[in-house]
Amino acid sequence: MVYKFRVILDAEEDIFRDIAILSDDTLEDLHNAIFNAFGFDGMEVASFYTCDETWNQEDEIPLFDTGDVPGEQRTMSDYALSDILDEANTKIIYVYDFINMWTFLVELAAIEEPVAGGTYPETLFSHGIMPAEAGEKNFEADMNDDIYGEFEDDLDEDDLDMFSGDDSFEDYGFEENWN
Repeated sequence: MVYKFRVILDAEEDIFRDIAILSDDTLEDLHNAIFNAFGFDGMEVASFYTCDETWNQEDEIPLFDTGDVPGEQRTMSDYALSDILDEANTKIIYVYDFINMWTFLVELAAIEEPVAGGTYPETLFSHGIMPAEAGEKNFEADMNDDIYGEFEDDLDEDDLDMFSGDDSFEDYGFEENWN
């Protein structure tokens, strides 16, 4: 089967590409198709993220194994597209270049029979011109949320005394020059 995706750059302008790729191709193949369709050189690290219907990010699927134990973490090349996406699960997030954070919303738009003699992956449609720089992302918490207040309320004077500058480490069960 052929999966047809709409890959939308997370930006104010409408910038997207429609890509057709075989369902048994891997996420790494889709990664290659996306960076080629958008004109990147492919020299940056990237990851896919599973997500729910409202694009809330869930599990990371990296390009390379970044786990503590080599071979323990599954990567893009370990997943066929049909393992992750189908009629019920149509959305996935793609992030290219973790310095610039090019973020794309990838949605499965159709599942069709392959065209005889067709070459896949293929960019079917291109709309919009890529900006020179990725848009700024706002990763700051809303200051009205007061996420730190709950911790401050739990501290009392005795807790703060341990940070008073007393160089005595006797109460902690180790010597000052323990290393």
